Amino acid sequence: MQQQANNPLHGKTLETILSELVAHYGWPELGYLIRINCFLDNPSIKSSLTFLRKTPWARKKVEDLYLNSKIN
Repeated sequence: MQQQANNPLHGKTLETILSELVAHYGWPELGYLIRINCFLDNPSIKSSLTFLRKTPWARKKVEDLYLNSKIN
């Protein structure tokens, strides 16, 4: 448990992170900030989660944007 003490993402699911980013930025702006087709072409939480779970570099970009935004 001590390993997670300073992790701001601890307790946040990828779905929660993505939902908060979409609510804050909207799909068009999110697609502009992170150039991923699943954010630009017929976006949905479900399809984006599927892609992000399979693609570590894309997940990192989403997590970094979340950490650098004023949402959390």
